[in-house]
Amino acid sequence: MKYQRITSIQDPLFASMHQLMQEVFPPEEVLAFDLWKEPLEDPDIRVFVAVHEGKVVGATEYRYVQDLNVAMTDFTIIGQPELGIGRFLFVKRQEDLIALAEANGKNLYGMFAEIYNPYRQKDHDFGGVKPMDPYVRREVLSHLGYQKLDFDYVHPSWENDGQAVTGLDFCFMPIEKNVHEVPADLVARFLRWYYSVLSNKPQEWNEMVERLEKKLAIRLLPI
Repeated sequence: MKYQRITSIQDPLFASMHQLMQEVFPPEEVLAFDLWKEPLEDPDIRVFVAVHEGKVVGATEYRYVQDLNVAMTDFTIIGQPELGIGRFLFVKRQEDLIALAEANGKNLYGMFAEIYNPYRQKDHDFGGVKPMDPYVRREVLSHLGYQKLDFDYVHPSWENDGQAVTGLDFCFMPIEKNVHEVPADLVARFLRWYYSVLSNKPQEWNEMVERLEKKLAIRLLPI
């Protein structure tokens, strides 16, 4: 299996990846094909696919923020079972992020992720691909070390229509052990940076971030 970066919508592998995204994610979570041009060309956004026998069978997008020394897992797609795609993507991504942090003269602090909470919202079947089942994904991410940040989370729709998307938890995986809380300022600064690309943010999101900015720390809870 190959771990191959995509940096252009002209790459034939991108069309395959985008089709895979449409099959497993709800529409509001998938950026339109043409709108991927600038993100793919952004050196800070890292999009890789798992290629097996010439076919895209998985994908992951993530980024490392030098100023904050944190990463964000945007998405991980496992397109087929029994190929070890999830483990393959995790190991390759982690190796890449650790190298990026070391090049920045630091040890990676941790990684954020938006994680579906199927106990609150049960209408996502992720294209019927069993490894993408939200119950399975949540348990796997818990095993990897992700924990829920203790606040009610909404995020702006990627359709940039001003709608608030619910049904997810904002989570964090600290690299060091015995980390039980995260500075609230770090969370707020990251969210403002991460969603700066969307001009039409819902009022619920603005109020959420403003509340975070008034706190000192956010607890990490089990998922």
